[in-house]
Parts: sequence; C-alpha cells; structure tokens
Amino acid sequence: MLTFRLAGVEVPRIGLGTNRLTSQDVGFVREAVAAGVRHIDTAHLYTGGESERTIGEALDGSPEDVLVATKGGYRAGEGRPEILDAQIEQSLRSLRTEAIGLYYLHRVDPETPLEESLGAIKAHVDRGAIRHVGVSEVTVEQLERARRIVPIAAVQNRYNLADREHDDVIDVCEREGIAFVPFFPLRGDGDTATKLKWLLQRSPVVLPIPGTLSIEHVRENLAAL
Repeated sequence: MLTFRLAGVEVPRIGLGTNRLTSQDVGFVREAVAAGVRHIDTAHLYTGGESERTIGEALDGSPEDVLVATKGGYRAGEGRPEILDAQIEQSLRSLRTEAIGLYYLHRVDPETPLEESLGAIKAHVDRGAIRHVGVSEVTVEQLERARRIVPIAAVQNRYNLADREHDDVIDVCEREGIAFVPFFPLRGDGDTATKLKWLLQRSPVVLPIPGTLSIEHVRENLAAL
C-alpha cells in the first residue's frame, strides 16, 4: 500500500475528509478506521463544530496510529492570535486530546499578517498542544513566508483533474518533502478511482482526502492504493 509519513504518522496516501460529519456518524468514523483510514481531516467550522466532536467521541482522543488534522482561522479576521487561540482550545476539547497531530491555518487572513497568525499557532506548538503545522490555500510565496515562522508539514490547496492552478505549489512540496493534501480532489472527468489514481501519480507527496459518509466509498477509495 502507498503510504506517506505525515506529521510523524505513517498513513495510507488516501485519507478521509469530514466536512459533512455529524453526531450520527460516530459509528461510521470507527468503521472507517477499522477499514484502514489513518488520516482524518476536519476543521473547527465543519458542521458547526459537530465534525470535530464526532471524531473526538469516535476515537476518544487520538490513537497514536491515527492522524487527526484540523484547521482554524477560516473567515476574515479569524487569523488574529486571540481568535486562533480560542479556536485551538475548542478543537482540543472537541477532539478530546491534549495535542493536535496536525493543525492548519485554514486561510491566510486578509486582515492579519500571515506571520502573526502562524506565530500564534507556533506558541501552541511550543507548549505541546500542536505537534505539526500546515497551511491552506497558499501560493508558493506564502508557503515560503510560512516556513520562515514554523516548519510546515502539509499544504492543503484546492486541486483536482479539472483545476490544476497549484501545480507550482506541488512541485515545491515535492522538492521539500512537504505533504500536499488536495481538497475537492474528485472534480473532473472520469470515475472516482481514475481521479484518485491520477492524483496519486501526480506526485509522491499528494495525499487526497475525499469526503464521504459511506463506508463502501471509503473501502473503494482505499482500494485505489
């Protein structure tokens, strides 16, 4: 099976997106992990916080062999340190963990310098509440600025067969050994398996996170490996 060492955890190169997860889906998360999912991607804002809480209940904290990635600072103004601090504390409580495996700045805040937002996240790394840091929807220039503040383990940008705007970012990630986690990975022509295989072949650092609430789809997605 194709794997990648992401944020200190060896994970299959296909993970699980959870932007529609609700409290009814605790059993689904457990089934997905039993099926082989080891990289679960969520965010502070997904389903009003229900996604994080559901994952926290399903996993009862983060098992060492399952990487849970979450994000904060999505809306304009939310990149301010005090807002990020509050969102990180909420995510820790919701995920029932003392340390988040991978934490992304969800968007570069137009109202706050990138360095300030990442400096706030780095403070949580320094105190042991976040293990690894990522950035989302960034350019090559923003990625380079981010890496001057804190080591960057992953970049999560929109990318798929139909939308290849961030080819240059993938090339930098591959050169530097940074994971590139495409969201909306299943847009474009062809069936799911074809799209996933195309992404996997695009670069060894590409780790798609197709979202689903179907355990059958989870198994089919993993089979693309």
